[in-house]
Order: sequence, then structure tokens, then C-alpha cells
Amino acid sequence: MEIAELLPLIAVLAVVGGVAGVLAGLLGVGGGIVLVPAFYHVFSALGHDSPYLMQICLATSLATIIVTSARSVLSHGRRGAVDWSVLRTWAPGIAVGAVLGVLAVAALRTPALQAIFGVLGMLIGLWMGFGRIERSIAGEMPKGALRLGLSVVVGFLSTLMGIGGGSFGVPLMVLHGKPIHKAVATAAGFGGLIAVPSVIGFLLVDIPPEARPPLTVGAVNLAAFMVVVMMTLITAPLGVRLAHRLDPKPLKRVFAVFLILVAGNMLRRALGY
Repeated sequence: MEIAELLPLIAVLAVVGGVAGVLAGLLGVGGGIVLVPAFYHVFSALGHDSPYLMQICLATSLATIIVTSARSVLSHGRRGAVDWSVLRTWAPGIAVGAVLGVLAVAALRTPALQAIFGVLGMLIGLWMGFGRIERSIAGEMPKGALRLGLSVVVGFLSTLMGIGGGSFGVPLMVLHGKPIHKAVATAAGFGGLIAVPSVIGFLLVDIPPEARPPLTVGAVNLAAFMVVVMMTLITAPLGVRLAHRLDPKPLKRVFAVFLILVAGNMLRRALGY
């Protein structure tokens, strides 16, 4: 492996991780929704485009979520904001959904995964920027078969997008009577429940050697994982401080428009335009 090949990758990924950390702290968005398209463009620009590239982007994004989710849950847990009963009861279904997601991702190639990310990303962007949850539809979280089905769907869709569970878990919990701060804190735990089993699976995915960027094991790029995690942990507190000084609502709408455009671009690439 040439040092000259690795250094540009590390430099660009450091910037990506720094930006993702600030956005996560400032807007409360999960890193994966930023990292997956960023990884795709970085690896493509550095000559690593292939039918397997989206697999690598999704897997590497989920690997970073293991660390950021653990840090977030511990922080929220110290403040008593995490609903541990929800995490315990939803964990089996989420983990099953994540494993099913890995199997689906391993069977698909970049255009199909781009299309999935594009469609779901646009829906998340529309909800983030313009959605309103005026009142809950139920006073408690679903139980029994409905809980199992919804938890599997959350794990499955999140793995297909390479994101933690916040984008699907937060609105789900708010609609079922959870205060927003508890929903956000508990959904941070969804991220770990999704990321740990999925990353174990992605480490076993067989990517042809010629399609792997440097320092890739299975579908997880270790260089991107290490650099992004370090930068995110450094810059996320900066985003939190900015959030206390600025009004995040208009910024979140701007980011939502940006996300819709990014997702639309992914969809455009998937369609071959």
C-alpha cells in the first residue's frame, strides 16, 4: 500500500468527520445520514468507484455509529433521559432487522443501494424540514407482534441506509407518547443495537480485492472508521456549544433541503443520469 495513496484519503476523511461531528452536535442529526454520501463521493473521487462501493460506505458508516452511539447513550443516561425498558424490549427485533439488512445489502450492488438511500433520504429530509407531530397517536409504545414487526423494520431500513435508529425511532416514539428528549436519548441506543450486529456481518462480506480501498476488512474501511470517529468526537462538542448560541430550527430546515438534494443526487446516479 502506497503512503501517497493513503494520505489524501486520511486528509479528506478528517474534514468529513469534522463536519459530521459539528452537524451532529448542532442539529442533532445522526452521523450516518451525512457520512454515507460523503464516503461515496470521497472514495469515488480517489478512484475507488465500483459496484461494491455503497456496501463499503454503509458498513463503514455503521462502524462509526458503534462508538458515537455508546458515547451518546452514556451521556444521556447520566441525565436519566434513556428509557431502558424500550431499549431492552426492542433490542431483539432491531438486531434481527439489522442482520436481515446486512443480507440484503450484501446481495445488492451500488445502483440499487443508491436508489434506496435516495428515496429514504428524501423522505427523512422532508420530515426533518417540514414534518410536524402535533400529538401522539397512542399513550404507550407498541407491544407484542406490532412491536416485533416495527423493531425489525427500524433495524432493517436503518442498515440499508447505513444510519443509526434516530431517523425512524424518534418520530415513532414521539407518536407513541414519549417526550422528545427521551425519544432522542433512547433512539441513540437504537444506533448501537443496529450497528453492532450489522458491522459483525459486514466484516464477513466478501468484497473483491480490486474493489476495496486501502485498509478495508470485509466491507468496513478501517482508515475511514478511525479518522472519522476521532474527528467526530473532537468536533461534536463544538456543535453542541453552537446549538446553545444559535437557533437550530432554521438551520435544521436548511440542512433538510441539503439532505433532499444529496438524496436526489444519489437517486439520479442510481438511474444512470
